[in-house]
Amino acid sequence: MTDDEILLGLALTVVLAVGSQILANKLRVPSLIVLLPVGFAAGAMTDVVHPKELFGPDASALVSLFVAVILYDAGLGLDLRKLARHTRGTVGRLLVYGVLLTFLVVGAVAAPMFDVPLRVSAMLGMILVVSGPTVVGPILDFVRPSDRVRHILIWEGTLTDPIGAILGALTFHAIVSTQQVDIGRGHQLGQFALSLAVGLAGGAVGTALLWFALRTLRLGETLGTLAQLAVVVGVSAGCDIARDDTGLIAAIVTGLAVAAIRGFDMPVRRPFLETLVQLILGLLFISISATVTPASLVPVLLPALGLVAILVLVVRPIVAFGAAARTDLTRGERAFVGWMDPRGIVAAATAATFSTGLVDRGVRGAAKILPVTFLVIVGTVVLYALTAAPVARRLGVVKTTGMRVLLVGGEPWVVDLARALRSAGLDVLMWAGLDEQREEIRRAGLVLTTGDLLATAINPGARLEGITAVVMATDDDDFNALASVVMQDNVEGPVYRVGPPHDSHGVMAPYTGGDVLFGRALARPALAERHGRGARFLVQPATAPPPPGYDTLFVVRVDHRLDPVTDRQEAVARDGDTVVLFGPAPGTDPR
Repeated sequence: MTDDEILLGLALTVVLAVGSQILANKLRVPSLIVLLPVGFAAGAMTDVVHPKELFGPDASALVSLFVAVILYDAGLGLDLRKLARHTRGTVGRLLVYGVLLTFLVVGAVAAPMFDVPLRVSAMLGMILVVSGPTVVGPILDFVRPSDRVRHILIWEGTLTDPIGAILGALTFHAIVSTQQVDIGRGHQLGQFALSLAVGLAGGAVGTALLWFALRTLRLGETLGTLAQLAVVVGVSAGCDIARDDTGLIAAIVTGLAVAAIRGFDMPVRRPFLETLVQLILGLLFISISATVTPASLVPVLLPALGLVAILVLVVRPIVAFGAAARTDLTRGERAFVGWMDPRGIVAAATAATFSTGLVDRGVRGAAKILPVTFLVIVGTVVLYALTAAPVARRLGVVKTTGMRVLLVGGEPWVVDLARALRSAGLDVLMWAGLDEQREEIRRAGLVLTTGDLLATAINPGARLEGITAVVMATDDDDFNALASVVMQDNVEGPVYRVGPPHDSHGVMAPYTGGDVLFGRALARPALAERHGRGARFLVQPATAPPPPGYDTLFVVRVDHRLDPVTDRQEAVARDGDTVVLFGPAPGTDPR
């Protein structure tokens, strides 16, 4: 290729990767649904996006390093301490039963269906055990199932990525070391164990280097992220140089160790690394799908559709039934878990990496691994994305539409505000620090969260699931300002705070950005003072005229979304909405 063609290919790959993800976000569908056909079409229409044309025969090495970064990031999200106790057993059984049954069934049926040797069907079976949160998450965000079902499926997808990649790497080494699946002979088993040992040693080295960079040198967010990237790429490449394809094991082990060792305290949000991983995902899918030619799909199309049917209608329901047996999951929850197992990026990337390695070693039928995996990914993602919402509604596992608001504070006016929001149809939680305030919240019949919830919310390594908005309303304005900044990345929705006094000289409150509720006229002291003089909250339809002297605080939309009045914007009520007002009690002076 000429220099101009290489520049065009690189630019087109990046543009298609980013553009496809933007389009998928606007369509509210998993990015795979757009990335795969776009990459396939680009590969069929031009040669400039083909990775081997752009990077030559070393393209698989670059893909391997990209996958190592993705798997390291996946390992960072794997913190077993955060797995709720009541779902731990179900998730564990889904992993064990899913990996074993998928591997055995696909390994058994793929050989005759695609006319490949047993070792190739075994490799395909191990590749297809993975699911992945990058595919499951967007589907669940659209469907909004119950929290319990969401936790089970997200944790299963998060755990299967590194587990499946490790087992895939081990299966690959078993095949290339022995030329068969059986690794029982001593010398061959030693070669197999040596590959595992190299990967584990690389993970230990990577963990030690990151401890030095992040804990000893105490690098900031930007340099710390660059150090993680350098360590993962360096260790992965070093392991691959020492022994082929052991870098993936090293990357996963490093991510798992960093997530598990408390001293690292990795933040839940890692914007630079997340952006990089998102870009890599797009580039990989465009590049990998571009290598799949129409000619390679035609011979395996019908058998691949049959394999999708077996995975969706046989394997997954049996796995879910066995995992959910003797649990408190409802029949609908069990059925929905049995109807959600799409394949994603790790399946595509490992298929590209391992199939290339097997083809280079002359293994018959290995060239079919990538097109079959491509069709399984497309089939499962499209099927689940199109059917998940109606199936969830039919099974009755869709979460009630609305918002779950956390009010932080325990003063009398905050408790009355919580009552008003609850009467407007919102799910309201409260947190307070003082025992007498917590007791008053209980007497009011409101839901009081656990004492450690706020500590969890402001922990950079934590994330509050199910909370869609937070209102900071304690009597400490500096605390409200600081907590609202820290919690932004740990909550699914916005974090608001009540305003400080106009003449405040606090450390944080007067100078902190963010959304301040109700405007300057209703700062926290004014709210407390007016409430103490008898002012009350009023909930009424938006079509009813507000009483004299009442201010609009919130608008609750027909779909139970909460739109507050802030110092930056007014909340305009429409027909069907409900408004929460604040003003003098009947019979008192509006002033």
